[in-house]
Amino acid sequence: MLDWLHIPMPPAPLLFAQLLVGLINGAFYAMLSLGLAVIFGLLNIINFTHGAQYMLGAFCAWFLLNGLGIGYWPALIIAPVVVGFSGIVIERVFLRQIAGLDHLYGLLLTFGLALIIEGGFRQAYGSSGQPYTIPAELQGAQNLGFMFLPNYRAWVIVASLGVCLATWFVIERTRLGAYLRAATENPVLVQAFGIDVPRMVTLTYGAGVGLAALAGVMAAPIYQVSPLMGTNIIIVVFAVVVIGGMGSILGAIVSGFGLGLIEGLTKVFYPEASNTVIFVIMAIVLLVKPAGLFGRAA
Repeated sequence: MLDWLHIPMPPAPLLFAQLLVGLINGAFYAMLSLGLAVIFGLLNIINFTHGAQYMLGAFCAWFLLNGLGIGYWPALIIAPVVVGFSGIVIERVFLRQIAGLDHLYGLLLTFGLALIIEGGFRQAYGSSGQPYTIPAELQGAQNLGFMFLPNYRAWVIVASLGVCLATWFVIERTRLGAYLRAATENPVLVQAFGIDVPRMVTLTYGAGVGLAALAGVMAAPIYQVSPLMGTNIIIVVFAVVVIGGMGSILGAIVSGFGLGLIEGLTKVFYPEASNTVIFVIMAIVLLVKPAGLFGRAA
């Protein structure tokens, strides 16, 4: 088939290496789009600050290591809590004031906050990245015969998949998730049952932000910690969310990993299209199914 199309078959090591890169990118696409899906699906907020909060997670891990000597493993817990708390402040101070208004107001507000956060970090640290070392326990690689699999990258894939599945389980299969979904549909009725809906909204936004920060901590040893790291990925993540279906938890996970693999394969067979293939797929999906692959029509 490839010969008929005059596309040379790449060497196996190159193919597997790009598949690994695709899985790594897909892991971060999935975690970030999952946070966006949680926030939009349950709170109806288009959170454009998500990329900046992903960057804040990476910088928080960098500060902990270089300023306090706190390593990677504690940072996996501390950074999402700290950045998640900052998200709670944003929800209380800003987003609550525009609750009930058109989605455009939330998008513009969070976009402005993202510019302020990223601009402040760029002023302080410049555009060049800061290195973050891989923890000693995850250094090295495994020889699989056909390729070497770096231990840290294997950990990122497994851990991100575990976080995504755990989040899906909480939202779709637990009583807490049922309360959250019910509060989205009819907050007045849920409030009548004695559930503090405003607090639930605040904590849900903080949890979605914490997912972005967790992705940032996991990305820090792979990509340099830079004020621009959120800007470079957030547009792609929004495309992933649209393809999966706005607010769909399962759609975020499946489309995140799937599109990461497609992007990796495109870099092998047609590198010129690797930066646009996700947006081409988004356009096709919107033409065929405007609500997304796993989304529900309004």
